[in-house]
Amino acid sequence: MRVFKTRWFARFAKREDISDDRLVDAIARAERGLIDANLGGGLIKQRVARPSKGKSGGYRTLIAYRRGDFAVLLFAFAKKERDNLNPNQLALLRGTADEILRRGDLYIAGELEEGRLQEVPYAEEE
Repeated sequence: MRVFKTRWFARFAKREDISDDRLVDAIARAERGLIDANLGGGLIKQRVARPSKGKSGGYRTLIAYRRGDFAVLLFAFAKKERDNLNPNQLALLRGTADEILRRGDLYIAGELEEGRLQEVPYAEEE
């Protein structure tokens, strides 16, 4: 399993003090079948706890996800700042996830080379 974050997501996570460990935990839960919401088109929503707080008041992350293969963290928002995405935002993210999953390794290689993706260290549990 490989995990990546977009440049935008990396800036958001840094600003909000969301560690890579918290992001990896969200992906590990998905790998165990614990997906908070399947939004269709390979897009999932996972909750991530706020530092020193629980998941209920934390962040919602939108992820292009292919079980056992890779996950790309696309977008996040604080639950306290918005309830959810509007239909247009959701459609745009579904389209992005679909494109990423269709292109797979080719997409990832190109985005890494251009600096638009960063790999997040992910150690699979035994």
